[in-house]
Amino acid sequence: MATLGDILAAAKRSAGCFERWLESADPALAEAIRQAAEQEGSTPAGYARIAVADFSRLASADAWTRLAALARDSSDPGLACLAAMVRWHLAQAGQLPMADTERGNGS
Repeated sequence: MATLGDILAAAKRSAGCFERWLESADPALAEAIRQAAEQEGSTPAGYARIAVADFSRLASADAWTRLAALARDSSDPGLACLAAMVRWHLAQAGQLPMADTERGNGS
């Protein structure tokens, strides 16, 4: 069984392929990430890495609980957690309604 550290490491490693995966899985979220990354002078992969770091440091216990459940229930915990962390990060920045973070994608 993967540990939380394993899942976080997989999420960081997945940041590069995350954009391609997200484009087909959730085009609206992919566009929100592109816009947020552009505003910050970053790439979508860079934005995803920042989201993972911020989630790791700042997320509430509730957000971690939702993330753990998502990882448990996903066939690809790394990508699922990465999507949830990015949604959480976008919501924290006011670029995504907080309710959207609970669409089964998590934080």
